[in-house]
Amino acid sequence: MVIGGGFGGATAAKYLRMWSGGRIEVILVERDSAFVSCPMSNLVLGGTRSMADLTRDYRGLRAHGVQVRHDEVTAIDPGKRMLRLRSGGDELSYDRLIMSPGVDFMVEEIEGLSVAAPDLVLHAWKAGVQTVALRRRLESMPNGGVYVLSIPRAPYRCPPGPYERASQVAFYFKREKPRSKVIVLDANEDVVSKGALFKAAWSELYGSILEYRPGTEVKRVTPASSSVHTDFDSIRGDVLNVLPPMRAGDICRTTGLANANSRWCGVDWMTMESTVHPGIHVLGDATQAASAMPKSGHMANQHAKIAAAAIVEIMSGRQPSVDVVIANTCYSFVSDREAMHVASVHRYDNAQKTLVPVAGAGGLSAQRSEIEGVYAQAWAHNIWNDMFA
Repeated sequence: MVIGGGFGGATAAKYLRMWSGGRIEVILVERDSAFVSCPMSNLVLGGTRSMADLTRDYRGLRAHGVQVRHDEVTAIDPGKRMLRLRSGGDELSYDRLIMSPGVDFMVEEIEGLSVAAPDLVLHAWKAGVQTVALRRRLESMPNGGVYVLSIPRAPYRCPPGPYERASQVAFYFKREKPRSKVIVLDANEDVVSKGALFKAAWSELYGSILEYRPGTEVKRVTPASSSVHTDFDSIRGDVLNVLPPMRAGDICRTTGLANANSRWCGVDWMTMESTVHPGIHVLGDATQAASAMPKSGHMANQHAKIAAAAIVEIMSGRQPSVDVVIANTCYSFVSDREAMHVASVHRYDNAQKTLVPVAGAGGLSAQRSEIEGVYAQAWAHNIWNDMFA
């Protein structure tokens, strides 16, 4: 049984069918009728991609023999290895459960956010309806208006994502609304990913359009005045884009899997099996990340393959391999064509019982470039095909 049809869940479902030669029955439970990619969604805000460019259906998984049910899991009984669906209260049993629920938001950490009208204060950190809504807010904003983006303290989903978003909105303003301004309020002391590259792009491409304020944590929002507040200041914006602190998806908390500060799920990195409930494997953003491991779509795809390989071995009566090596690449667009990347490789260390970065592997772009933009687009199409084709 697989919960969640994103980068982790869809990949796991497909590879379980492939690597078992079709011998393992796989049921995928996913609320949405189609997958919408968070990676590349910032380009929708910049005006160079459409939502259709990011959307894939689940026919490819069905062709692999995955049983796809568009429903929501409301409860899990790890002892009985049962789960309950919202539609009709159906109960399903499983031998192994893979959970890839992504993140949910700690809106209670920011005063006023839980009661804020969603069309006034958006996060748009799950690609879909709010992405479209935020793009419309930017389009309707007057030339000379202010867009405010607040970034929570790490860890959060996709470390370079907010900085790419700021770049894409600045690109749109430069082209369409040059008197407008992007204000980035970052709770972190500095840009947490690709810092020098982003700062160079902002300086060279956007000048006074984009203002970056590190060490500035939003503590309160006032939708009525369209303002956000720190401990020392209040900032008004025509468009407020507040990213709350994040944690593992709600189903992880209700199932008791979120054993790291009640936010993230501890796992055995050789199998992705929960350190709380045997038989449940947790993937992607919901995990308590290993050293230097980002919460990225690519990493969720890699987690899925660790879990799928391990489950095939376990259900075949064999021991999972300890020779686990995975890689990650995160691309970021700073304009319509130019991008850069950061990459890493991680190997399972049996002595430490965790994944550790491989010294000298991976790396960072020397500079942004158009050819990296081509690579970024190819990466997206390749990983979507890896999930669904």
